[in-house]
Amino acid sequence: MPPADQLSATFAALADPTRRAILARLMQGDATVNELAATAPQRMTLPSISRHLKVLESAGLISQSREKQWRPRHLNAKQLKKVDAWIEPYRQFFDLRLDRLEAQLRKERSRK
Repeated sequence: MPPADQLSATFAALADPTRRAILARLMQGDATVNELAATAPQRMTLPSISRHLKVLESAGLISQSREKQWRPRHLNAKQLKKVDAWIEPYRQFFDLRLDRLEAQLRKERSRK
C-alpha cells in the first residue's frame, strides 16, 4: 500500500473508539482475541472483535504471532511513529501560534 494510502488506513482505523481501546490494551502487552474481548469497552462478540483486529492489522497498527494454539496480537509502534511524524509539523505550527498568543497576552497585561 502506498504511504499516503497507508496513512489514510491508519487514521481510519484510529477513528473508531473500540479500536483505540484495543490499542490501549495492547500497550500493556500482547493479548489474544479472548483477552481483548474480555477487556473491550462494551461487551462484544469474538467475531466483532476479530473484525476490528483485521482493520488494525491492515492498517499496520498491530500484528499477530503464534504461540502453540494461541495467536496473540501485539502493537506495532512503527506505524504509530509514522502517524506522529505526519502530525509533528502541525504540532510545531500550533505550538508557535500558542507561543505568540502567550507573548501577546503578556504584553497586554503589562500595559494595564
